[in-house]
Amino acid sequence: MTPNVPKGFRLNGVHCGIKQHSQQEDVTLILSESSATAVGVYTQNVIRAAPVNLDEQRTPSESFQALIINSGNANACTGNRGLADAIRTTEIVAETCELSAEQVLVLSTGIIGEYLPMERIAAGITSAARSLQDDRAHLEAAARGMMTTDTVPKISGREINTAHGPVRITGLAKGSGMIAPQMATMLGVILTDAALDTTLAQNILTTAVEDSFNCVTVDGHTSTNDTVLLLANGQASLEPLNDTELSDFRNAFAEVCNELARSIAADGEGATHLMTIHVNGCGSRRAALKIARTVANSPLVKTAVTGADPNWGRIVSAAGNAGVDFDTGHFDLSINGVTIYHAGAPVPFDAAGLSASMRSEFDTQIVLVF
Repeated sequence: MTPNVPKGFRLNGVHCGIKQHSQQEDVTLILSESSATAVGVYTQNVIRAAPVNLDEQRTPSESFQALIINSGNANACTGNRGLADAIRTTEIVAETCELSAEQVLVLSTGIIGEYLPMERIAAGITSAARSLQDDRAHLEAAARGMMTTDTVPKISGREINTAHGPVRITGLAKGSGMIAPQMATMLGVILTDAALDTTLAQNILTTAVEDSFNCVTVDGHTSTNDTVLLLANGQASLEPLNDTELSDFRNAFAEVCNELARSIAADGEGATHLMTIHVNGCGSRRAALKIARTVANSPLVKTAVTGADPNWGRIVSAAGNAGVDFDTGHFDLSINGVTIYHAGAPVPFDAAGLSASMRSEFDTQIVLVF
């Protein structure tokens, strides 16, 4: 079920012709009725799209009111003109919505190396601004406006109770190809009507991204446009969350990010399976991540899962190739709840039954214990 839009936000997605061979929405506008705290986490690629550089310069801040997103054109590798176009996009939003350009952030996704069609984008901004709403239909349109090769819109939401009433957290994301830690060729926007200052908001976002979007990989390619933004406008209550409420908020926020991250991996271009890899018993989180990523990125493991082949040797050898020291005599492996390798040696299991499970279940659960 589509979640509710957090209080004080209105949004919409419209088609303006960036995607010339499709009638799908390609411009999304999100507007807050009041100033909002905005923080971001950005791509680790040294080649960065113009919107990434502009948003990173402007965040964190507590004075934002609008976010404009276009799909179909990444505005990446476009030099000085690309930056000028990104700035001009924020100016058009500001002129249309009676804001200052510095109160606007911009995201782009799509084809690299093409200049933005500014006349079409301006028309799209005007059209979207005239039709902003806070209902679920417009939330879904906004999510579609972010999509490129995605097959489905990606939306997640949670609501927590506080002494001053409910607080909503609603996230939108896009991503399908060029997916790898850190983050992916993906955009994420998380809206909340909680009151958060920049320090707290940045901590919440960075922590959640590390355990969600930064744990996703499809094809090992980190993109030029990766961005996750958090906008918090305090419309539910200007009172800060107490300790219990803040703990609930962090948990709910993490759940939203995890759901969005999983939906990106599940929608990988040509994907027939989603692998979820759990690594337990390592000496550090860093070591566990290295092992999980090495297993996840192994072409041999991917082909085994695709072919419903419970080939434990491919997974074990990938783990051993991660550059992490571990006691090979205390190494267990299971797939879909079936132990196939224990204490450093294979154990008998129903290969045909496990293969059938892997074939029928879209999500393949791989658990490694050291």
